[in-house]
Amino acid sequence: MAQTASNMIPLGTLAPNFKLPDTISGKVFSYGDLRGEKGTLVIFMCNHCPFVLHVIDEIVRIGQVCQAQQIGIVAISSNDVIKYPQDSPELMKAFAAKHQMDFPYLYDQSQEVAQAYDAACTPDFFLFDKQNKLFYRGQLDDSRPSNGIPVSGYDLRQAIDLMLQGKEPPEIQKPSIGCNIKWK
Repeated sequence: MAQTASNMIPLGTLAPNFKLPDTISGKVFSYGDLRGEKGTLVIFMCNHCPFVLHVIDEIVRIGQVCQAQQIGIVAISSNDVIKYPQDSPELMKAFAAKHQMDFPYLYDQSQEVAQAYDAACTPDFFLFDKQNKLFYRGQLDDSRPSNGIPVSGYDLRQAIDLMLQGKEPPEIQKPSIGCNIKWK
């Protein structure tokens, strides 16, 4: 299982805008449509990655927390579906239903959005504050599919709590580890 670390772009970076189709609703959404009053969580993920499959239940739980706290949340898949048909929009919709995702799961066919965010792996997490400035980027927690550490969402949950409290971002932000985005 190949492991790729996320790129740690500078905190304070403004959220790049996008306009992408949602595989669940069929609607097209922009960043502005999905941003929350108190912040926005953008997750790059896909259907088949063992790292995503390992944490998907926690991602869904964090999605519920975000929505309850007026934080927008969106998942985006940017994988090349020609080489990886298991990540097709139709299967993204089925994946979202299976895992009871109640937030948009967008398809980035051109891969331009992943490039704009400098996303590198799945899952890759970007938490923006209410001014759309990057507050946190990196891992969900220390758990990996083969290390025996329970999934807790600790790192991302801590960042969300600090952001909501108006505090500084976590000093230590570890890169996420996952499968590389499947570039064309």
